[in-house]
Amino acid sequence: MELNMFELNKLIATSLAEDIGTGDITTNSIVPAGSVAKGIIYVKEPGIVAGIPVAEAVFRYLAPDIGFSARVQDGASLEPGDVIAEVEGDARAILTGERLALNFLQRMSGIATRTAALVDKVKLYPVRVVDTRKTTPGLRMLEKYAVRVGGGFNHRFGLYDAVLIKDNHIKVAGGITQAVLAARQNVPHTVKIEVEVENLAGVNEALEARADVIMLDNMDPATMREAVKLVDGRALVEASGGINEETITAVAKAGVDLISIGALTHSIKSLDISLDIGEIKSHKP
Repeated sequence: MELNMFELNKLIATSLAEDIGTGDITTNSIVPAGSVAKGIIYVKEPGIVAGIPVAEAVFRYLAPDIGFSARVQDGASLEPGDVIAEVEGDARAILTGERLALNFLQRMSGIATRTAALVDKVKLYPVRVVDTRKTTPGLRMLEKYAVRVGGGFNHRFGLYDAVLIKDNHIKVAGGITQAVLAARQNVPHTVKIEVEVENLAGVNEALEARADVIMLDNMDPATMREAVKLVDGRALVEASGGINEETITAVAKAGVDLISIGALTHSIKSLDISLDIGEIKSHKP
């Protein structure tokens, strides 16, 4: 997915308002107006960088004429001490925007790094690693963008662009068949319908109801293999539920088309990235 710059600037404005409030009293009381500085953004641990255009947008929001020179592109694999970008110009803007720019850059790079590690484990299989809606409220666009940078793919963006019938929907509707048929009658023909199932009986019922995608929820790889045989290409098959670095290869071997992992966005460690004025203080891991 691409970054929507209109939405990005709205997010930056809201985030800066939260941080700055009535003004950056530390910077404004210490740094004279018109002062110029140069900041160096660099990584302090190995990882995949994501969010460079976002960091640039933060500084340009505060000072449109600021100089921002990216040394690498999103998706680059970096080692400790590698420089991501240099920002030069209004010193107040650099100091005021530093934390927000780094917050975005660190979290997005952490997501890209985790995604890349999982994608690498299934590179020999014809399967896509996809994200979920388990994102930080307000940051979904950035987090899903970071998944793409890391080599993953995006599931539905929100509740509005695809039907995903989960266990609670099924209980309210009275069954898989009733839920799928109701959705089919009420959504455009261009919208795919996915249904979550917990066992092979559910797989059969979803197939009879003509679901487009069948999500295998918390199944073991052996059961997944049986499910894939039952489906036999009549629908896409997605595996989901607690999949991690230790289990993802076995899941891919089961023959599923998609592996969705909420932890790509909800349980990641941000990459350690810093901004130093003038020169890098230290780049030891």
